[in-house]
Amino acid sequence: MKGKRTRAIERKAKRAVRLTVPELKVNVTFRHLEPTDALRDYAQKKFGHIARMLKRPCEAHLILEVDKYRQSGEVTFKSGRLAATAVEEHTDLYAVIDLLSDKVGRQLKRHAEKIKGKRVRSPSTPEVLSAAEES
Repeated sequence: MKGKRTRAIERKAKRAVRLTVPELKVNVTFRHLEPTDALRDYAQKKFGHIARMLKRPCEAHLILEVDKYRQSGEVTFKSGRLAATAVEEHTDLYAVIDLLSDKVGRQLKRHAEKIKGKRVRSPSTPEVLSAAEES
C-alpha cells in the first residue's frame, strides 16, 4: 500500500514526462537573400507549436526564397509516419512562415485524426459476454 506522498511523487514524475517538449530540428535554407537569425528563431518558434501537438521528435525543412517582390516559402515536415508539405507566397517572409505553419499544422492534425480513427477497438467484457450468450 502506497502513501499519499509516494503517489503524489509518482504523479509529478508522470506529468513531467508527459509535458516534455519533443525535439524539433528545423533546417532553414535561404535562397537569394541573406540568412538572418531572426527568421531562423521565428521559424523555430512557430514550428515548435506543431511539434508539441505531435508529442514525438520532428524534423522540418524550410526553404525561404525571394524573387524581386515575390517572397515564397516551402516546408517539409516529418514526424515518424506523419509527413506534410506546404508552399505559400506573400509579400512578407514572416507572414509566409505563419501561413506555412498553419497549413502544415492543419494537415498533420487531420492525418493524425485519421490514423487515430482507424485503430481497432477491442470489445468490452459486457459485449463479449452478450455475444457469447446469443450464440
